[in-house]
Amino acid sequence: MKKLIVLLLTLILALSACGTNEEGGGEDGAAEPIVISGKKWTEQYILPHILAEYIKAKTDYEVEIKEGLGEVSVLTPAIQKGDIDMYVEYTGTGLEAVLKEKAKEDASADDIYNQVKKGYKEEYDIVWLEPLGFENGYTLAYNQEENKDINAKTFSDLIPVSDQLVFGAPHQFYEREDGYDALVDAYGFNFKDTKSIDPNIMYKAVKDGEVGVIPAFTTDGRIARFDLATTKDDKSFFPPYYAAPIVRQEVLDSHPELEGVVNELAGNISEEEMSEMNAKVDMDKEEPQEVAKNFLKEKGLIK
Repeated sequence: MKKLIVLLLTLILALSACGTNEEGGGEDGAAEPIVISGKKWTEQYILPHILAEYIKAKTDYEVEIKEGLGEVSVLTPAIQKGDIDMYVEYTGTGLEAVLKEKAKEDASADDIYNQVKKGYKEEYDIVWLEPLGFENGYTLAYNQEENKDINAKTFSDLIPVSDQLVFGAPHQFYEREDGYDALVDAYGFNFKDTKSIDPNIMYKAVKDGEVGVIPAFTTDGRIARFDLATTKDDKSFFPPYYAAPIVRQEVLDSHPELEGVVNELAGNISEEEMSEMNAKVDMDKEEPQEVAKNFLKEKGLIK
């Protein structure tokens, strides 16, 4: 009798385990939530919600967001280990910071996208989906109201007046291999001074004249709201930074609709649209999730 009870209990436990695998994700992972994350700045708080809201509207997949997990040095091992499944990365960052490669001479933005796509798949089994439509690159921004005698359109135009300007940037920019020192060497700038400044206040700092020029992100909404002048990287010192979702191949395998659905967002976010979304969060104090939802609805992408 005792042996029979033991056998029955064993059978019940085995059946329960099977049920867990089928309904909770277990081995096949199909029912596991898709974990989407991002970096610790405005745009990267908005983009996970754009992905999540669209996926939820178009599929039955469960989605979970881990907001502001960290920079690329945190996100890359997290997605490799499966702690997260998807986030939006930028081609230039993937190329130089993760793959430790350089763009080939005269490489186009598409060439660089294909280069990182191939490298991530081979190195990490991570797939770059199609670009969302905007680039978040670098521009050297200044306040023309405070500097009426400067009318620079390119980085090179700033060279002869650089000795009049204090350069303000986040501490990390001075530490990067492709940061301040390399930029100065490439262009021959001779800035009056440098100042390490929090990235969240550097736009206001240049607006208020506390610094003369900053390395701004092209999609930052404060550029337009503060009426800052921007310049073009005419020597292509920085690589293109096209934004695209990246996702673990294992997750695509267990969620067969996912790749096609997310790729429907390709080309649907312009630089101006991303900039305005960022401004709504930074300047108007709207919530990233609401900004994301409203954008998708206004574009007719979700109901």
